[in-house]
Amino acid sequence: MIRGYVRCHNSSGHRGPHRNEQVVLWALLLGVIAIIVFELTYKERYEIDGMSKIPCRYCLLIGVFQSFSVIPGLSRSAPTIMGGLFLGMKRQTTVLYSFLLAVPTMIAASGYDLVMSFNQFSGSDVNLLLVGFLTAFIVAMLSIKFFLGYVRKHNFIPFGIYRILLVAVFYFFVIL
Repeated sequence: MIRGYVRCHNSSGHRGPHRNEQVVLWALLLGVIAIIVFELTYKERYEIDGMSKIPCRYCLLIGVFQSFSVIPGLSRSAPTIMGGLFLGMKRQTTVLYSFLLAVPTMIAASGYDLVMSFNQFSGSDVNLLLVGFLTAFIVAMLSIKFFLGYVRKHNFIPFGIYRILLVAVFYFFVIL
């Protein structure tokens, strides 16, 4: 989110209609309401337990849910996870699928950034990039392991509370 906010303010000071702090704030707020309402009304119904049992049509529908993440302030994973749960996937399965769904996106975004910034790197920067990549990969794997263990026993209401705090911080430090 912070990177998105910083990128909204380019050197010319021009901001397009999709780069409005109000949009981010409202998307954060409506997203948290959706998460909490979903969790309070959601009834577990395991129709799909395991990655190999996800039908192709569900993959397409989860992609449609993921398309909501183009709205600034919405995460990529929340719509995909809520969409998977709505479709009847087991909580752990939908979280794992959401993480795996991020891989092509992250590779494409990182590759694009590298290509666009290639001329700004020196030979010594390659080592820093490799260390950064390795560190990020290890932390990501540990985070996924922790999160998959967490969702076995918990819902996403604590994440909703975190987002409420984020909305308050964003409002007071960015909007005001």
